[in-house]
Amino acid sequence: MLFLDDAKIKNFTSCYKEKKFLRFFFNQLKHNNTERYKEFPFLSKCGKERNFVRCDDCPFVFTHILEKKSSEGESEMHLAYNHADSLLTIKFHPEKILMNPESGRVYHPAPERAGSIGLVRSKLAIELSKSFNFQNGESNPPTHFNFMGTTYKLDNEWYHSVKIKS
Repeated sequence: MLFLDDAKIKNFTSCYKEKKFLRFFFNQLKHNNTERYKEFPFLSKCGKERNFVRCDDCPFVFTHILEKKSSEGESEMHLAYNHADSLLTIKFHPEKILMNPESGRVYHPAPERAGSIGLVRSKLAIELSKSFNFQNGESNPPTHFNFMGTTYKLDNEWYHSVKIKS
């Protein structure tokens, strides 16, 4: 959810909800490479306005999975993010799901412009976690993920290569 930084109460009633605005705002989001407001690692330029952004973990938060048609007319699964429903999505790669066993948080690749890592919302992560297989023990990340009748061997290299770069 997107809030003004100085909002005293941060809940559903005080967040931005207009989906077209959220799409515009998050499509402009990138790393803050300016010398201003360094405590805000991200920046969204909206016309002349500069919106400096900070977050608890990742700026992209995947909220749910939805089905979309590809340009060839085939069905493919997408992750919707940042509460903009079908206006902000990225193709879902089940083999790229990563669960951090220390925090319990679940991640998926996100748009590169703001870090390449997206957090899966807790509600969705709980649903997805039911399909994890832990062949190396539960103190290690899951090794496989079952999705729509297919078992995927998980590839966590994408996450580690992004973390090394940052």
